[in-house]
Amino acid sequence: MTDPDALAERVQDGELRLHELEQHADADTAAEARRRLLEAETGADLDTVGEYAFPAETADANVENMVGAAQVPMGVAGPVPVDGSAADGTHYLPLATTEGALVASINRGLSAIRAAGGATARVLKNEMTRAPVFRVHDVGEASEVASWVKANVDALREAAESTTSHGELREATPYVVGDNVFVRFGYDTKDAMGMNMATIATQEAAELVEAETPAELVALSGNLCSDKKPAAINAVEGRGRTVAADVLLDREQVEDRFKTTPEAIAEANTRKNHVGSAKAASIGFNAQAANVVAAAFLACGQDIAQVVEGSNAIVTADVRGDQLYASVTLASLEVGTVGGGTKLPTQSEALDVLGVRGGGDPAGSNADALAEIIAVGALAGELSLLGALSASHLASAHEELGR
Repeated sequence: MTDPDALAERVQDGELRLHELEQHADADTAAEARRRLLEAETGADLDTVGEYAFPAETADANVENMVGAAQVPMGVAGPVPVDGSAADGTHYLPLATTEGALVASINRGLSAIRAAGGATARVLKNEMTRAPVFRVHDVGEASEVASWVKANVDALREAAESTTSHGELREATPYVVGDNVFVRFGYDTKDAMGMNMATIATQEAAELVEAETPAELVALSGNLCSDKKPAAINAVEGRGRTVAADVLLDREQVEDRFKTTPEAIAEANTRKNHVGSAKAASIGFNAQAANVVAAAFLACGQDIAQVVEGSNAIVTADVRGDQLYASVTLASLEVGTVGGGTKLPTQSEALDVLGVRGGGDPAGSNADALAEIIAVGALAGELSLLGALSASHLASAHEELGR
């Protein structure tokens, strides 16, 4: 077995680079050598970083220059009945977070939803996007390119789908800005989150645009996609899964779980989530949707940077007779149950808890189910936080839990 200290010394001496260690040792030894190097050069103790519970080669596709693992506490909320198009039944929701009181808050919201018999959830749209930007000579050429794209979606579909056995091109929409032409390609990526699938397929389609029009590709991503950035287009048109969940709570359930009234929660939602968000020019009109999305993403092996789009959510709440109606609609929740971080052992186990690991039957149903359960979790988080604010319990709850 190769000595990790010897490997670390070779890096220090300039004989090897950090990323070359796997060429001289197995993945776990290479990770240990990097830890030894970091400990020697920084004085840090990386014993806990090195106490991971999976073979390092398992993460080859997920990280470079591996030194170990960042362990985030994982809790569980639920159970909660979900009446979904894909998630039909009672589910627990694994959540990984370092924010004290978060799981307790979501669990309280799910308790109220459970008392009401469960929540309804539906995936309304499924479309992962990639939008390259092309250069043209002038707006005349830009118009020509845009017209060609609109008239040749079938040809673009054939080119794009030649790169994948699963993805399907649903639309290609051109946008012109002076001598720039953007084409926003939208794909059904089934159970994969699909960013890589969409990128590879779009490269093939972009080459067809270049071959048939005056357009020249400048960048395969022109930011009109828009990935991992706040963007109104995602809030309006959606990206990944557009998913909604709602529930009707009796007055007694609101008073019992949240120590407040339906009227107070509805008013807090209007003044905080709607008026306050509008005054702040926020894209999301919600209280804490990103909290739930981030914790579920960490637990279930999703791309955590896409919590930016995942927080594109609007919450509604109103009083119907003696009941509180509440809903959340997440416009751009980008999730998958195959590929990426879903293959890591911890995350695979969390997906098993949800019953959605791997490809679904029919294709896409597992990712749809994951989106619907996360949406119900987000709804629970909104109800709980709005309830705490309405009852003036927010500060005391955090104080009581020692956070």
